[in-house]
Amino acid sequence: MIKKLIVGACALGIVGYLGTAAYIYNYDAKRSERLIASAAPKGDAHVREIFYQRGCEYCHTANAEMPFYASFPIAKQLMEYDVKMGYVHFNLEATMDSLVNNTAAPESDLAKIERAIQDEIMPPGRYTAVHWSGGVTAEDKAAILAWAKEQRSKYYVTEGVSPAFKNEVVQPLPEPMPTDPKKVAIGSILYHDNRLSGDNSLSCETCHKLNAGGVDNLITSKGINGAIGPINAPTVFNSVYNIEQFWDGRAKNLQEQAGGPPLNPIEMGSESWDQIIGKLSQDPALTAAFTEVYPQGFTADTITDAIAEFEKTLVTPNSAFDRFMKGDDGALTAQQKRGFQLFKDNKCGTCHVGKNLGGQSFEMMGLKEDYFAARGSITDVDQGRFNFTTFERDRNRFKVPTLRNIELTAPYLHDGSMDTLKGAVKMMLKYQLEVNLPEKDVDDIVEFLKSTTGEYKLDQPTRL
Repeated sequence: MIKKLIVGACALGIVGYLGTAAYIYNYDAKRSERLIASAAPKGDAHVREIFYQRGCEYCHTANAEMPFYASFPIAKQLMEYDVKMGYVHFNLEATMDSLVNNTAAPESDLAKIERAIQDEIMPPGRYTAVHWSGGVTAEDKAAILAWAKEQRSKYYVTEGVSPAFKNEVVQPLPEPMPTDPKKVAIGSILYHDNRLSGDNSLSCETCHKLNAGGVDNLITSKGINGAIGPINAPTVFNSVYNIEQFWDGRAKNLQEQAGGPPLNPIEMGSESWDQIIGKLSQDPALTAAFTEVYPQGFTADTITDAIAEFEKTLVTPNSAFDRFMKGDDGALTAQQKRGFQLFKDNKCGTCHVGKNLGGQSFEMMGLKEDYFAARGSITDVDQGRFNFTTFERDRNRFKVPTLRNIELTAPYLHDGSMDTLKGAVKMMLKYQLEVNLPEKDVDDIVEFLKSTTGEYKLDQPTRL
């Protein structure tokens, strides 16, 4: 009798599962058809269809329509967790927009999607157990990887890269972008001018030293009247290649960034642009040189435009890594080559992506373990990009720093809490990847990172 009850219960469970899964299969099919028809894509329509047909947007977009059972007990809790974690790890929205508009998908998105497909880590098994249409087929995989390769070739490959590395997620630096030499020269003078600070004691170069990797090598920067800032100064070198500026991305470009510190009360501490302009205007030589380039004279816009034009030239080409990527096989040592492979094998390049080896996305600090709980007290700047956007997803999320010249830019992380490069690598492996590598492997990665140190020589005036 008991055996019959058990068999009956199992049979009922199987029937219930099959019935539910069949319903979900039909629901997903109708839903994906509706989403596919919602726009006439100018980009790769097939890849867009795959993302919708496999239900990727369920967990990787902000406001996806959930299936009927999402409100059921147990299912509700499981789905809420999956959606939360999926969205924390990856937001597909920008890529979906690019497929509709036939524009560049974010470089970091390409790297993440490519890696997930290659490693077959998406979708998770418990998703495909009830979403029978959610599995990625061999044809899907080939189409997505071909699309990612085409996107990278069209938008992100550096001219002159070795054919062997054209589809790498990291790239060598390109040739310097065109700039206005006169604006660059006047921008250099202003970059080094203490009169941008309230008490004439600080310049941009104070915290972003051009002979020290573009940083001040302090845990957090020291501002006017000895004020201690809340966050580690990021390097100014190669910052022109970042998608946005500051750790939280609150400045959309170099010019907007240049306008921030002069008026920040704990950085350079000027009261207003009028105060700065008043001081600069008392310098006849500077005024004459400036108005030759900017006939409208000193304004917040012209001053920051000049500084930004100078900062566009702060690039560090000809690193061993760049030479290697352009075909010089002997540019890297055997240890550095092993480190480069480990860098890729451990998915470092999915975030530290592109020509700047970073600066292309905002990622959560502590994806696998809670970094802030382990460190201790939470500060306001630990909220990261959330402080700028107020989107909950952006809490504890920071712009990925460039790895170029990283051996020169200690201490590391947004809080300056790690004073050695090896320690920073170990910390990232632990908190972002939940990986514990042998010491030799860590040493190899560190040596590879040292190969990104490039060349820079100031050839502009610093004063008149």
